[in-house]
Amino acid sequence: MKLIVGLGNPGYEYHLTPHNLGFMAVDQLAEDRGVEISRHEAQALTATTVIAGEKVVLAKPQTYMNLSGLSVRRLLARYDLLPNDLIVLVDDIDLPLGTVRIRPRGSAGGHNGLKSIIGALESDDFTRVRMGVQPESPVDDYPSHLLSPLRRVDLETVAEMLEQAAAAVRVILAEGVQKAMNRFNRRVSTQKS
Repeated sequence: MKLIVGLGNPGYEYHLTPHNLGFMAVDQLAEDRGVEISRHEAQALTATTVIAGEKVVLAKPQTYMNLSGLSVRRLLARYDLLPNDLIVLVDDIDLPLGTVRIRPRGSAGGHNGLKSIIGALESDDFTRVRMGVQPESPVDDYPSHLLSPLRRVDLETVAEMLEQAAAAVRVILAEGVQKAMNRFNRRVSTQKS
């Protein structure tokens, strides 16, 4: 069994913001499997399903981003899983919009949700699927950028990136992290009109 966690903030005001790409990617996986992430447990909304032949728990922590680790630690304990049974889907301000990057472990890279998980688990030994949300031009206020609604012009790129992230999770489960990295660590190509 694997735990697949999408990071984001609960609440309608955060629904379509760059910082909630993790929630959106887990919702994509749930939609692909015909399940709804609605069960309340361990400070998260969850659903259980099978992806690529592996039983998984899909989860969206409801603790707000900076405290995601509290929920993740409780979920791992509830299902008797280890950090290396965890896949985290997360936005990344350092990657261009449309980019998907998979890493088998590593630092938080300044991301407060990842910092919280690493701190709560006392381990960085979990897979992360990072989705780029870097603005096209420099901004003075990154928190404002991350918590503002996605631009309409970017929605097609975001939709394709979410599909790629979901496909990457399927490959991680079926073939392993290294094969997924070889296949998906690239920028999504889109046509701008």
